[in-house]
Amino acid sequence: MTVVDHPPWTPSDAVGAALHVLRMSGTFYCSSDLRGPWGLRLPETPGCLWFHVVTSGTATIVVGDKVVTLSPSDVVLLPRGEGHELRSTDPPPRSPAPNVLTLPHTWYGERYATISYGGDGAPTTMICGAVRLEHPMAERLVALMPDIVHVPVSPLTARLHDTLRLIALEVEETRPGGEAVITRLADVLVVQMLRAWLSHDPSARTGWLGALADPDIGRALALVHADPAHEWTVAGLARELALSRSTFAARFTALVGEPVMAYVTRWRMLVAHDRLRAGDTTVAAVAGAMGYRSEAAFSRAFRRVVGTSPGSVRPRARDEVELLGA
Repeated sequence: MTVVDHPPWTPSDAVGAALHVLRMSGTFYCSSDLRGPWGLRLPETPGCLWFHVVTSGTATIVVGDKVVTLSPSDVVLLPRGEGHELRSTDPPPRSPAPNVLTLPHTWYGERYATISYGGDGAPTTMICGAVRLEHPMAERLVALMPDIVHVPVSPLTARLHDTLRLIALEVEETRPGGEAVITRLADVLVVQMLRAWLSHDPSARTGWLGALADPDIGRALALVHADPAHEWTVAGLARELALSRSTFAARFTALVGEPVMAYVTRWRMLVAHDRLRAGDTTVAAVAGAMGYRSEAAFSRAFRRVVGTSPGSVRPRARDEVELLGA
């Protein structure tokens, strides 16, 4: 029997690796049974990704001046947590749109609930939620996504219904541990949605995202992401890909938008920032974990990339600043 010490999608599939390391923390999940005419207002949730899946019926989402009609199995993502409205597709006059958090909910734990709302018209059922993405990879991904991502029904979105059915069974049976199962299934649902968008939208295959999907540059990115502390060099990465140094350097810069070593340094600092923000380590330990022999050299690189000192990112430092009234 052959035993492998790494997932099969790493490092050859950098897109798979990107989705694999997303660290999600669900803040709110809701299964909605709605009857027209109905309207719901969902508040702005900074740092979170809103998602909606129409499981039956139709709905309209309004984000600023953008209006999108959703059909069964359609997926919509709001990667930066913008406030928005969901409405039935009934003709005007439109019904009021109260804040969804003010409506009566049936709660199954702290984060999962169901609601029933609306009139006596056409039914619509939806799964909605807000998820916080906390890994540097997620921050990079979200920064490149449009304000609203609409993925119409496709073979990939149809697969979402397998996950949705499992969620529905947990809601119906309300067994012990149901909330833990539901929220983890909802995390899987978000990854499936992101995968559907990456496969569906041509804009997801340009820039850094396009570089992830490139057979050579994507593998180089996956190597850096998997081991940021390694003493990477342009020549060393080129050897891994069996490319000449000049060819690799030119292709990397053209696809990613910055030179190889600039990206390596910036990725190290993003990972370092994430670890320091967690608050369970020291600056010296993070410097060593990122391959720096000198804490001073690490601090200079961190300040150059992030714009602040590494010590100020740690929770204790932030708390002290707040206590001082800064």
